[in-house]
Amino acid sequence: MIGVVAALVAAMSYGVSDFVGGIASRRVAALRVVIVSYPVALVVLVAAAAPLGGTMSTPAVVWGLLSGVGQAFGVWWFYAALGAGPISVVSPLTAILVAGLPVGVGLALGERPSALAGVGVVLALVAVVLVSREASDEDVRPHRFTMKVAWLTVGAGVAFGMNFVILDQIPVEAKLWPLVLGRVAATVIVLAAALATANLARIRGVPLRLALLAGVLDAVATVTSLLALQASLLSLAGVLIALYPAATVLLAIVVLRERVTSWQAVGMVLALSAVALITAG
Repeated sequence: MIGVVAALVAAMSYGVSDFVGGIASRRVAALRVVIVSYPVALVVLVAAAAPLGGTMSTPAVVWGLLSGVGQAFGVWWFYAALGAGPISVVSPLTAILVAGLPVGVGLALGERPSALAGVGVVLALVAVVLVSREASDEDVRPHRFTMKVAWLTVGAGVAFGMNFVILDQIPVEAKLWPLVLGRVAATVIVLAAALATANLARIRGVPLRLALLAGVLDAVATVTSLLALQASLLSLAGVLIALYPAATVLLAIVVLRERVTSWQAVGMVLALSAVALITAG
């Protein structure tokens, strides 16, 4: 039960962080938001890790750094895919990879959820895709699903999905320090990307405040993801965390007064059903 609760907190935190970061990215370049939110998340993670201590080892260092690489490239490629391709294709395809990879790897490693939980996993996979669907693309420019966009989409989905798999490998005795190392690696990568693309610029006002909030929420999501993966099966915790688009959609409906599509409504119902089945199983 602890694993389920932690996974849902992680999903909520990721979803709200994405919403806040997305609002900020409507005013300034997305990469400029990330180069603020990632260092903020690093500070929060250090503050959380220091009191807990922990014993570091070579596996803890390696898995921690790899998680940071996955996070950094996942965000970079996902934003690039959204900017160049159709959101209605990019978002659901990325979501199914994020949700499906942990399930597949968990089963390959010998995990066997109960029959009830298994049904919940299937429903959750479908829910993730439906909730991630966009009704329309308001940008008048044509957005085609080219080969480049396809590779970026698949790359982002694999990077995000494998990040859960990598977090699941972190030794428990290391506590939160591998997350700190991962965020250091991710911060270095996004700063290098911002420098290479001429996006290394200061942001102010509302975008800055939103980026700061996104960083704090991202740190909370990362910590609770690790706790969920350590307390539950990868195949269960991973798919629950991947329900984060539901929180983003709910905020868009409440705050931005966006209309929910019928497919998204069905996805919400399936998500709730999936959580109930996984918890009961």
